[in-house]
Amino acid sequence: MKIPRFLAAARAIPALVALLVTAAGHAEVATVRAEMRVLGAAVQAEATVEAVHQSTLAAQVPGRIVALAVDAGERVRKGQVLVRIDPAEAAAALAAAEAGVVQAETARINAKADYERARSLVARRFLSESALDSARARHQAAEAQLDAARAARAQAQAASAYTTVTSPLDGVVAERHIEHGEMAQPGRSLLTVYDPAQMRAVADLAPERLALLGTPLRQVRVDLGGGRMVDAAAVTVLPAADARTHTVRVRIDLPAGIEGVLPGSFARVDFGAAGGSGTVLIPAAAVLRRGELSAVYVADGEGGFRLRQVRPGRLDQGSGMIEVLSGLEGNETLALDPVQAGIETRGAAATR
Repeated sequence: MKIPRFLAAARAIPALVALLVTAAGHAEVATVRAEMRVLGAAVQAEATVEAVHQSTLAAQVPGRIVALAVDAGERVRKGQVLVRIDPAEAAAALAAAEAGVVQAETARINAKADYERARSLVARRFLSESALDSARARHQAAEAQLDAARAARAQAQAASAYTTVTSPLDGVVAERHIEHGEMAQPGRSLLTVYDPAQMRAVADLAPERLALLGTPLRQVRVDLGGGRMVDAAAVTVLPAADARTHTVRVRIDLPAGIEGVLPGSFARVDFGAAGGSGTVLIPAAAVLRRGELSAVYVADGEGGFRLRQVRPGRLDQGSGMIEVLSGLEGNETLALDPVQAGIETRGAAATR
């Protein structure tokens, strides 16, 4: 009995598919070596970004705000005039101080003349010693009053200079606390200025968590959000705990000149203790995820791959490496493309 042609063609299809899969299995699959790194006991903490150099400028003399040269978000230079306070009151105080100095100088001149006259009369025995003592005391008091008047004039001059508020650093205006025309009083905040070139993250850790990390703190990284992970430039642990929260403050300096980091923004800090146990790291692209299953294709040493289930941990956004908590020892060769490795494995199985 003859087999129809379409049945013969149908029987040939599985062989053709096996041939195509076998051909695909011979495609070269890129591999990568699993790495064993010392990460130590990892501790994560929430942090707040702040500027290393930040100043809140406050009024030192009373007066109305007559000029406000900058607004929040504007860049300023060191020494640049930011705010002017009405100098009328300060000028009046300076004029009064100048008049006080003139009055004290006149009083000192008269007291000195009386003292010299008294000395002359005592020498000729026309005046008693007690009268001379009184003249001397008046002269000394006049000199002290002159010194006080000069000090008051210096204070008034300084207060007059305080009517012009300048920037103490090169930076950016973070916040404006006063409006044009408002009344400034000594101690009232005017502007907040910070230097964006030097930033740091501030985290509060419980002493027992800090003890897990050991000293000195190493392998400290800061997650700034959006996949930005940077290494700490320096770490400082303050030598006192907060009496209210019972936590220790840790300052993590960010690399100089980092862009797009604003004071008050959220950050996450990863701490790693020196001398900890090794952790296996592999490229995140090598992990095959199917629902709840996570696996990798491990080279079997015979030109093929075997699927092995793993338990992944943290992902390093900066390097693209993922931590493997179990399933690998750190000396395996993995397929960098698990999909292609799966095709090759199925193709090899079909040819057997």
